[in-house]
Amino acid sequence: MKKIALHWQVIIALVLGILYSVVAVQQGWVQFTADYIAPFGTIFINVLKLIAVPMVLFSIISGISSLKNIRQLGRVGIKTLSIYLATTVTAILIGLLFVNIIKPGNFPSDASRLEKRVEYELWRSEHPNVPQLDNVHEISKPENAELVASVRNRLSIQEMDETAADKLNKALTEKNRGPLDKIVDVFPSNIFNALLSANMLQVIFFSIFFGVILMQIRKKDRKPVAKLVNGLNEVFIGMINAVIKIMPFFVFALMAGSLVASAGKDLVKLQEQLVFLMNYSWVLVAALVAVAFGLYPLLIHLFAKGMKFGTFIKGMSEAQLTAFSTSSSMATLPVTMDCVHDNLKVPKSITSFVLPIGATVNMDGTSLYQAVAVVALAQFHMIDLDFTQQMVIVLTATLASIGAAAVPSAGLVLMIVVLESVGLNPAWIAIILPVDRILDMCRTVVNVTGDAAVSVIVSETENVEEI
Repeated sequence: MKKIALHWQVIIALVLGILYSVVAVQQGWVQFTADYIAPFGTIFINVLKLIAVPMVLFSIISGISSLKNIRQLGRVGIKTLSIYLATTVTAILIGLLFVNIIKPGNFPSDASRLEKRVEYELWRSEHPNVPQLDNVHEISKPENAELVASVRNRLSIQEMDETAADKLNKALTEKNRGPLDKIVDVFPSNIFNALLSANMLQVIFFSIFFGVILMQIRKKDRKPVAKLVNGLNEVFIGMINAVIKIMPFFVFALMAGSLVASAGKDLVKLQEQLVFLMNYSWVLVAALVAVAFGLYPLLIHLFAKGMKFGTFIKGMSEAQLTAFSTSSSMATLPVTMDCVHDNLKVPKSITSFVLPIGATVNMDGTSLYQAVAVVALAQFHMIDLDFTQQMVIVLTATLASIGAAAVPSAGLVLMIVVLESVGLNPAWIAIILPVDRILDMCRTVVNVTGDAAVSVIVSETENVEEI
Protein backbone atom coordinates (compact mmCIF):
# COMPACT_ATOMS: atom_id res chain seq x y z
CA MET A 1 0.00 0.00 0.00
CA LYS A 2 1.34 3.41 -0.97
CA LYS A 3 2.26 5.56 2.01
CA ILE A 4 0.24 8.76 2.46
CA ALA A 5 2.33 11.86 1.75
CA LEU A 6 3.37 13.79 4.85
CA HIS A 7 1.45 16.97 3.96
CA TRP A 8 -1.75 14.90 3.62
CA GLN A 9 -1.04 13.30 6.98
CA VAL A 10 -0.75 16.76 8.51
CA ILE A 11 -4.01 17.92 6.87
CA ILE A 12 -5.78 14.83 8.21
CA ALA A 13 -4.34 15.54 11.66
CA LEU A 14 -5.63 19.15 11.49
CA VAL A 15 -9.14 17.99 10.55
CA LEU A 16 -9.16 15.30 13.25
CA GLY A 17 -8.03 17.91 15.78
CA ILE A 18 -10.98 20.15 14.86
CA LEU A 19 -13.47 17.26 14.99
CA TYR A 20 -12.10 16.10 18.31
CA SER A 21 -12.39 19.61 19.79
CA VAL A 22 -16.10 19.76 18.94
CA VAL A 23 -16.75 16.33 20.50
CA ALA A 24 -14.57 17.17 23.53
CA VAL A 25 -16.51 20.35 24.27
CA GLN A 26 -19.86 18.57 23.83
CA GLN A 27 -18.86 15.65 26.06
CA GLY A 28 -17.09 17.73 28.69
CA TRP A 29 -13.58 16.40 28.02
CA VAL A 30 -12.03 19.82 28.56
CA GLN A 31 -9.88 18.88 31.57
CA PHE A 32 -8.84 15.54 30.03
CA THR A 33 -7.72 17.35 26.88
CA ALA A 34 -5.79 19.93 28.89
CA ASP A 35 -4.07 17.23 30.98
CA TYR A 36 -3.32 14.50 28.44
CA ILE A 37 -3.48 15.90 24.88
CA ALA A 38 -2.53 19.60 24.91
CA PRO A 39 0.91 18.94 26.53
CA PHE A 40 2.04 17.07 23.40
CA GLY A 41 1.31 20.18 21.35
CA THR A 42 3.45 22.19 23.77
CA ILE A 43 6.21 19.59 23.46
CA PHE A 44 6.10 19.97 19.66
CA ILE A 45 6.57 23.74 19.78
CA ASN A 46 9.29 23.44 22.45
CA VAL A 47 11.26 20.92 20.37
CA LEU A 48 11.00 23.10 17.25
CA LYS A 49 12.21 26.13 19.21
CA LEU A 50 14.99 24.02 20.74
CA ILE A 51 16.25 23.23 17.25
CA ALA A 52 15.53 26.65 15.73
CA VAL A 53 17.84 28.79 17.88
CA PRO A 54 21.11 26.84 17.40
CA MET A 55 20.11 26.16 13.77
CA VAL A 56 19.93 29.92 13.13
CA LEU A 57 23.36 30.36 14.72
CA PHE A 58 25.14 27.64 12.75
CA SER A 59 23.20 27.99 9.49
CA ILE A 60 23.95 31.72 9.11
CA ILE A 61 27.65 31.18 9.89
CA SER A 62 27.72 28.25 7.47
CA GLY A 63 25.91 30.22 4.77
CA ILE A 64 28.15 33.28 5.06
CA SER A 65 31.37 31.27 5.11
CA SER A 66 30.30 29.52 1.89
CA LEU A 67 29.84 32.78 -0.05
CA LYS A 68 32.58 33.83 -2.41
CA ASN A 69 33.55 37.10 -0.76
CA ILE A 70 32.45 40.02 1.40
CA ARG A 71 31.16 41.88 -1.67
CA GLN A 72 28.73 39.07 -2.47
CA LEU A 73 27.63 38.92 1.19
CA GLY A 74 26.93 42.65 1.17
CA ARG A 75 25.00 42.40 -2.08
CA VAL A 76 22.91 39.46 -0.86
CA GLY A 77 22.26 41.17 2.48
CA ILE A 78 21.16 44.48 0.98
CA LYS A 79 19.00 42.71 -1.62
CA THR A 80 17.37 40.52 1.06
CA LEU A 81 16.51 43.39 3.39
CA SER A 82 15.32 45.61 0.51
CA ILE A 83 12.92 42.94 -0.80
CA TYR A 84 11.67 42.20 2.72
CA LEU A 85 10.96 45.89 3.30
CA ALA A 86 9.24 46.24 -0.09
CA THR A 87 6.99 43.20 0.43
CA THR A 88 6.03 44.36 3.93
CA VAL A 89 4.96 47.83 2.76
CA THR A 90 3.13 46.34 -0.24
CA ALA A 91 1.29 43.85 1.99
CA ILE A 92 0.16 46.67 4.30
CA LEU A 93 -1.11 48.71 1.33
CA ILE A 94 -3.04 45.67 0.04
CA GLY A 95 -4.61 45.27 3.48
CA LEU A 96 -5.60 48.94 3.57
CA LEU A 97 -7.10 48.64 0.07
CA PHE A 98 -9.33 45.75 1.17
CA VAL A 99 -10.44 47.30 4.46
CA ASN A 100 -11.21 50.69 2.89
CA ILE A 101 -13.23 49.23 0.00
CA ILE A 102 -15.23 46.62 1.94
CA LYS A 103 -15.41 48.51 5.27
CA PRO A 104 -16.03 45.54 7.61
CA GLY A 105 -16.50 47.89 10.56
CA ASN A 106 -19.63 49.33 8.96
CA PHE A 107 -21.53 46.02 8.82
CA PRO A 108 -22.86 46.02 12.43
CA SER A 109 -26.10 47.90 13.12
CA ASP A 110 -26.10 51.68 13.55
CA ALA A 111 -27.19 51.26 17.17
CA SER A 112 -24.23 49.07 18.10
CA ARG A 113 -21.81 51.38 16.26
CA LEU A 114 -23.24 54.42 18.04
CA GLU A 115 -22.68 52.70 21.38
CA LYS A 116 -19.08 52.01 20.38
CA ARG A 117 -18.69 55.64 19.33
CA VAL A 118 -19.91 56.76 22.76
CA GLU A 119 -17.38 54.41 24.40
CA TYR A 120 -14.61 55.96 22.32
CA GLU A 121 -15.62 59.54 23.14
CA LEU A 122 -15.83 58.77 26.88
CA TRP A 123 -12.37 57.21 26.71
CA ARG A 124 -11.01 60.22 24.82
CA SER A 125 -12.51 62.61 27.41
CA GLU A 126 -10.49 60.79 30.08
CA HIS A 127 -7.29 61.08 28.01
CA PRO A 128 -6.93 64.75 27.04
CA ASN A 129 -3.50 64.17 25.47
CA VAL A 130 -5.00 61.91 22.80
CA PRO A 131 -5.39 63.79 19.48
CA GLN A 132 -8.94 64.53 18.33
CA LEU A 133 -9.51 62.69 15.07
CA ASP A 134 -12.77 64.39 14.03
CA ASN A 135 -15.33 66.98 15.11
CA VAL A 136 -18.13 64.56 15.97
CA HIS A 137 -19.47 64.77 19.55
CA GLU A 138 -22.16 62.16 20.09
CA ILE A 139 -21.94 62.31 23.89
CA SER A 140 -23.03 65.96 23.92
CA LYS A 141 -26.25 65.33 21.98
CA PRO A 142 -29.40 65.36 24.21
CA GLU A 143 -30.95 62.39 22.42
CA ASN A 144 -27.93 60.25 23.42
CA ALA A 145 -28.04 61.16 27.13
CA GLU A 146 -29.58 57.87 28.25
CA LEU A 147 -27.16 55.83 26.13
CA VAL A 148 -24.17 57.80 27.47
CA ALA A 149 -25.27 57.17 31.07
CA SER A 150 -25.71 53.46 30.37
CA VAL A 151 -22.33 53.10 28.70
CA ARG A 152 -20.58 55.09 31.43
CA ASN A 153 -22.10 52.85 34.10
CA ARG A 154 -21.13 49.69 32.24
CA LEU A 155 -17.55 50.83 31.72
CA SER A 156 -17.15 51.70 35.40
CA ILE A 157 -17.81 48.09 36.47
CA GLN A 158 -16.36 46.27 33.47
CA GLU A 159 -13.14 44.38 34.05
CA MET A 160 -10.62 44.01 31.30
CA ASP A 161 -9.89 40.54 29.95
CA GLU A 162 -6.68 39.13 31.52
CA THR A 163 -5.12 38.41 28.14
CA ALA A 164 -5.83 41.92 26.87
CA ALA A 165 -4.45 43.41 30.10
CA ASP A 166 -1.25 41.38 29.70
CA LYS A 167 -0.78 42.63 26.12
CA LEU A 168 -1.39 46.22 27.26
CA ASN A 169 1.26 45.92 29.97
CA LYS A 170 3.78 44.58 27.46
CA ALA A 171 2.96 47.39 25.05
CA LEU A 172 3.37 49.98 27.82
CA THR A 173 6.82 48.61 28.56
CA GLU A 174 7.65 48.86 24.87
CA LYS A 175 6.30 52.42 24.67
CA ASN A 176 8.48 53.64 27.56
CA ARG A 177 11.68 52.53 25.85
CA GLY A 178 14.00 55.08 24.23
CA PRO A 179 13.99 55.73 20.46
CA LEU A 180 17.28 53.87 19.91
CA ASP A 181 16.68 51.02 22.36
CA LYS A 182 15.72 48.65 19.53
CA ILE A 183 19.07 49.28 17.88
CA VAL A 184 20.90 48.78 21.19
CA ASP A 185 19.06 45.46 21.66
CA VAL A 186 20.61 44.09 18.47
CA PHE A 187 24.07 44.01 20.05
CA PRO A 188 24.41 41.32 22.76
CA SER A 189 26.71 41.68 25.74
CA ASN A 190 26.66 37.90 26.20
CA ILE A 191 25.91 35.51 23.36
CA PHE A 192 24.97 32.73 25.79
CA ASN A 193 22.29 34.93 27.33
CA ALA A 194 21.02 35.73 23.83
CA LEU A 195 20.82 32.01 23.03
CA LEU A 196 19.10 31.18 26.33
CA SER A 197 16.50 33.94 25.91
CA ALA A 198 16.08 33.19 22.17
CA ASN A 199 16.75 36.84 21.30
CA MET A 200 16.93 36.23 17.57
CA LEU A 201 18.15 39.67 16.51
CA GLN A 202 21.16 39.29 18.81
CA VAL A 203 21.80 35.73 17.64
CA ILE A 204 21.63 36.85 14.00
CA PHE A 205 24.01 39.75 14.63
CA PHE A 206 26.53 37.47 16.33
CA SER A 207 26.20 34.88 13.56
CA ILE A 208 26.81 37.46 10.82
CA PHE A 209 29.71 38.99 12.75
CA PHE A 210 31.24 35.56 13.34
CA GLY A 211 30.75 34.48 9.71
CA VAL A 212 32.25 37.68 8.28
CA ILE A 213 35.36 37.41 10.46
CA LEU A 214 35.65 33.71 9.62
CA MET A 215 35.83 34.65 5.94
CA GLN A 216 38.72 37.04 6.64
CA ILE A 217 41.12 34.77 8.52
CA ARG A 218 43.74 32.54 6.89
CA LYS A 219 42.38 29.51 5.03
CA LYS A 220 44.27 26.97 7.14
CA ASP A 221 42.78 28.49 10.32
CA ARG A 222 39.30 28.90 8.82
CA LYS A 223 38.95 25.37 7.44
CA PRO A 224 38.57 23.39 10.73
CA VAL A 225 36.14 25.95 12.19
CA ALA A 226 34.02 25.95 9.03
CA LYS A 227 34.06 22.15 8.98
CA LEU A 228 32.85 22.04 12.62
CA VAL A 229 30.09 24.61 11.96
CA ASN A 230 28.90 22.75 8.84
CA GLY A 231 28.89 19.47 10.77
CA LEU A 232 26.84 20.95 13.61
CA ASN A 233 24.46 22.47 11.09
CA GLU A 234 23.92 19.02 9.54
CA VAL A 235 23.20 17.58 13.00
CA PHE A 236 20.38 20.04 13.59
CA ILE A 237 19.01 19.41 10.09
CA GLY A 238 18.96 15.72 10.98
CA MET A 239 17.11 16.52 14.20
CA ILE A 240 14.38 18.41 12.37
CA ASN A 241 14.01 15.59 9.83
CA ALA A 242 13.44 13.20 12.73
CA VAL A 243 10.77 15.47 14.24
CA ILE A 244 9.01 15.95 10.89
CA LYS A 245 8.42 12.21 10.58
CA ILE A 246 6.09 12.23 13.61
CA MET A 247 4.71 15.74 13.05
CA PRO A 248 1.07 14.69 12.32
CA PHE A 249 0.59 13.38 15.87
CA PHE A 250 1.89 16.59 17.40
CA VAL A 251 -0.22 18.72 15.03
CA PHE A 252 -3.36 16.87 16.15
CA ALA A 253 -2.50 17.50 19.81
CA LEU A 254 -1.71 21.16 19.14
CA MET A 255 -4.92 21.80 17.20
CA ALA A 256 -7.18 19.93 19.62
CA GLY A 257 -5.61 21.49 22.70
CA SER A 258 -5.78 25.08 21.47
CA LEU A 259 -9.39 24.85 20.23
CA VAL A 260 -10.74 23.14 23.35
CA ALA A 261 -8.93 25.67 25.57
CA SER A 262 -10.44 28.61 23.68
CA ALA A 263 -13.96 27.12 23.73
CA GLY A 264 -13.94 26.07 27.39
CA LYS A 265 -17.19 24.42 28.47
CA ASP A 266 -19.36 26.57 26.24
CA LEU A 267 -19.81 25.22 22.70
CA VAL A 268 -21.49 28.48 21.72
CA LYS A 269 -18.08 30.17 21.89
CA LEU A 270 -16.92 27.83 19.16
CA GLN A 271 -19.92 28.58 16.93
CA GLU A 272 -20.92 32.18 17.55
CA GLN A 273 -19.22 35.08 15.86
CA LEU A 274 -20.30 38.64 16.16
CA VAL A 275 -21.16 40.43 12.92
CA PHE A 276 -18.09 42.62 13.20
CA LEU A 277 -15.72 39.73 13.88
CA MET A 278 -17.12 37.70 11.00
CA ASN A 279 -16.68 40.48 8.48
CA TYR A 280 -13.35 41.63 9.87
CA SER A 281 -12.09 38.04 9.72
CA TRP A 282 -13.07 37.31 6.13
CA VAL A 283 -11.74 40.64 4.90
CA LEU A 284 -8.42 39.98 6.63
CA VAL A 285 -8.21 36.44 5.24
CA ALA A 286 -9.07 37.72 1.75
CA ALA A 287 -6.25 40.27 1.96
CA LEU A 288 -3.84 37.58 3.20
CA VAL A 289 -4.84 35.31 0.30
CA ALA A 290 -4.27 38.21 -2.14
CA VAL A 291 -0.72 38.58 -0.81
CA ALA A 292 0.07 34.85 -0.73
CA PHE A 293 -1.48 33.99 -4.10
CA GLY A 294 -1.28 37.34 -5.87
CA LEU A 295 1.74 39.34 -4.73
CA TYR A 296 4.18 36.45 -4.31
CA PRO A 297 3.33 34.76 -7.64
CA LEU A 298 3.81 38.11 -9.38
CA LEU A 299 7.22 38.62 -7.75
CA ILE A 300 8.32 35.08 -8.54
CA HIS A 301 7.12 35.47 -12.15
CA LEU A 302 9.04 38.74 -12.54
CA PHE A 303 12.27 37.91 -10.74
CA ALA A 304 12.51 34.10 -10.54
CA LYS A 305 11.49 32.90 -13.98
CA GLY A 306 13.00 29.48 -13.35
CA MET A 307 10.43 28.73 -10.66
CA LYS A 308 6.76 27.98 -11.37
CA PHE A 309 4.37 29.11 -8.65
CA GLY A 310 2.67 25.69 -8.55
CA THR A 311 6.04 24.10 -7.83
CA PHE A 312 6.70 26.74 -5.18
CA ILE A 313 3.40 26.15 -3.34
CA LYS A 314 3.73 22.35 -3.51
CA GLY A 315 7.27 22.52 -2.20
CA MET A 316 6.24 24.79 0.68
CA SER A 317 3.12 22.85 1.75
CA GLU A 318 4.70 21.17 4.77
CA ALA A 319 6.12 24.45 6.08
CA GLN A 320 2.79 26.22 5.52
CA LEU A 321 0.88 23.53 7.42
CA THR A 322 3.42 23.69 10.24
CA ALA A 323 3.08 27.48 10.34
CA PHE A 324 -0.71 27.14 10.45
CA SER A 325 -0.59 24.72 13.37
CA THR A 326 2.13 26.44 15.44
CA SER A 327 1.35 30.13 14.68
CA SER A 328 5.10 30.76 14.98
CA SER A 329 7.41 31.48 12.06
CA MET A 330 10.41 30.86 14.32
CA ALA A 331 9.15 27.44 15.42
CA THR A 332 8.45 26.70 11.74
CA LEU A 333 11.90 27.88 10.62
CA PRO A 334 13.60 24.45 10.61
CA VAL A 335 10.78 23.04 8.46
CA THR A 336 10.88 26.11 6.18
CA MET A 337 14.62 25.73 5.64
CA ASP A 338 14.18 22.04 4.89
CA CYS A 339 11.40 22.70 2.33
CA VAL A 340 13.17 25.60 0.60
CA HIS A 341 16.44 23.69 0.25
CA ASP A 342 15.18 20.18 -0.52
CA ASN A 343 12.01 20.94 -2.49
CA LEU A 344 12.75 24.30 -4.12
CA LYS A 345 16.48 23.56 -4.59
CA VAL A 346 17.65 26.88 -3.14
CA PRO A 347 21.34 26.61 -2.13
CA LYS A 348 22.07 26.28 1.59
CA SER A 349 24.22 29.39 1.45
CA ILE A 350 21.04 31.36 0.62
CA THR A 351 18.55 29.53 2.83
CA SER A 352 20.94 29.67 5.77
CA PHE A 353 21.22 33.45 5.50
CA VAL A 354 17.90 34.68 4.08
CA LEU A 355 15.37 32.54 6.00
CA PRO A 356 16.57 33.11 9.60
CA ILE A 357 16.63 36.86 8.97
CA GLY A 358 13.17 36.66 7.38
CA ALA A 359 11.72 34.79 10.37
CA THR A 360 12.80 37.74 12.51
CA VAL A 361 12.29 40.88 10.41
CA ASN A 362 9.87 39.90 7.62
CA MET A 363 6.28 39.90 8.91
CA ASP A 364 4.12 40.58 5.85
CA GLY A 365 1.06 38.82 7.26
CA THR A 366 1.42 40.36 10.72
CA SER A 367 1.88 43.88 9.35
CA LEU A 368 -1.13 43.52 7.05
CA TYR A 369 -3.20 42.24 9.97
CA GLN A 370 -2.33 45.28 12.08
CA ALA A 371 -3.41 47.68 9.34
CA VAL A 372 -6.70 45.88 8.62
CA ALA A 373 -7.54 45.47 12.32
CA VAL A 374 -6.84 49.09 13.27
CA VAL A 375 -8.87 50.58 10.39
CA ALA A 376 -11.73 48.08 10.92
CA LEU A 377 -11.86 48.88 14.64
CA ALA A 378 -11.93 52.59 13.84
CA GLN A 379 -14.82 52.02 11.40
CA PHE A 380 -16.67 50.01 14.07
CA HIS A 381 -16.38 53.04 16.39
CA MET A 382 -17.62 55.41 13.65
CA ILE A 383 -14.17 56.94 13.07
CA ASP A 384 -12.98 57.61 9.52
CA LEU A 385 -9.18 57.68 9.38
CA ASP A 386 -7.89 60.02 6.67
CA PHE A 387 -5.03 59.37 4.24
CA THR A 388 -2.35 60.87 6.51
CA GLN A 389 -3.46 58.80 9.50
CA GLN A 390 -3.43 55.65 7.40
CA MET A 391 0.08 56.44 6.17
CA VAL A 392 1.09 56.66 9.84
CA ILE A 393 -0.29 53.14 10.18
CA VAL A 394 1.86 52.01 7.22
CA LEU A 395 5.00 53.49 8.78
CA THR A 396 4.30 52.30 12.32
CA ALA A 397 3.27 48.77 11.28
CA THR A 398 6.41 48.44 9.13
CA LEU A 399 8.76 49.60 11.88
CA ALA A 400 6.96 47.61 14.59
CA SER A 401 7.24 44.38 12.60
CA ILE A 402 11.05 44.58 12.46
CA GLY A 403 12.42 42.34 15.16
CA ALA A 404 8.97 41.33 16.40
CA ALA A 405 8.90 38.09 18.34
CA ALA A 406 8.09 35.29 15.89
CA VAL A 407 5.73 33.62 18.38
CA PRO A 408 1.94 33.18 18.61
CA SER A 409 -0.08 36.42 19.06
CA ALA A 410 2.97 38.69 19.12
CA GLY A 411 1.08 40.82 16.59
CA LEU A 412 -1.42 41.81 19.29
CA VAL A 413 1.28 43.63 21.25
CA LEU A 414 2.46 45.39 18.10
CA MET A 415 -1.10 46.35 17.20
CA ILE A 416 -1.39 48.25 20.48
CA VAL A 417 1.54 50.38 19.34
CA VAL A 418 -0.17 50.98 15.98
CA LEU A 419 -3.50 51.89 17.66
CA GLU A 420 -1.78 54.44 19.87
CA SER A 421 0.13 55.91 16.92
CA VAL A 422 -3.15 57.22 15.45
CA GLY A 423 -4.81 58.13 18.75
CA LEU A 424 -7.08 55.11 19.23
CA ASN A 425 -7.83 53.14 22.39
CA PRO A 426 -5.30 50.28 22.80
CA ALA A 427 -7.83 48.32 24.90
CA TRP A 428 -9.73 47.62 21.67
CA ILE A 429 -7.56 44.54 21.17
CA ALA A 430 -10.00 42.79 23.54
CA ILE A 431 -12.67 43.04 20.80
CA ILE A 432 -10.72 40.87 18.36
CA LEU A 433 -9.24 38.43 20.87
CA PRO A 434 -11.90 35.73 20.28
CA VAL A 435 -10.80 35.21 16.67
CA ASP A 436 -7.15 36.14 17.00
CA ARG A 437 -5.81 32.61 17.33
CA ILE A 438 -7.21 31.30 14.05
CA LEU A 439 -6.25 34.51 12.24
CA ASP A 440 -2.76 34.26 13.77
CA MET A 441 -2.46 30.86 12.09
CA CYS A 442 -3.40 32.40 8.73
CA ARG A 443 -1.03 35.36 8.93
CA THR A 444 1.86 33.10 10.03
CA VAL A 445 1.38 31.09 6.82
CA VAL A 446 1.81 34.33 4.86
CA ASN A 447 4.89 35.29 6.89
CA VAL A 448 6.55 31.94 6.14
CA THR A 449 5.50 31.95 2.47
CA GLY A 450 6.95 35.45 2.09
CA ASP A 451 10.28 34.36 3.55
CA ALA A 452 10.46 31.48 1.11
CA ALA A 453 9.48 33.63 -1.88
CA VAL A 454 12.27 36.11 -1.11
CA SER A 455 14.81 33.30 -0.74
CA VAL A 456 13.82 31.96 -4.18
CA ILE A 457 14.13 35.44 -5.72
CA VAL A 458 17.54 36.05 -4.14
CA SER A 459 18.72 32.61 -5.28
CA GLU A 460 17.56 33.18 -8.87
CA THR A 461 19.23 36.60 -9.08
CA GLU A 462 22.53 35.58 -7.46
CA ASN A 463 25.16 33.27 -8.81
CA VAL A 464 25.59 31.17 -5.67
CA GLU A 465 26.83 27.63 -5.69
CA GLU A 466 25.52 24.86 -3.44
CA ILE A 467 27.60 24.20 -0.31
